[in-house]
Amino acid sequence: MSAPTPRPGRLVRSPVVLRDGQWWLVSGAGSVLAADPVFTGVLDGFAKAMAAADQAVADLHARQGEPPSTDAGGRR
Repeated sequence: MSAPTPRPGRLVRSPVVLRDGQWWLVSGAGSVLAADPVFTGVLDGFAKAMAAADQAVADLHARQGEPPSTDAGGRR
């Protein structure tokens, strides 16, 4: 099984968005491209961990015969 990949969009409960493979810091005042490779590497790792957790929960629901939550990726 391959590692889950982060989905484009906002990282849960953060001002960070993955768009076209690039991380952006967003606020009401505008957006700034996150260019620091260490910072974006940490964001990549966190997003992959979140995707893996979402997949693990979906797998558990599937084994138990339950439909997946409609709020996938929203609450933890």
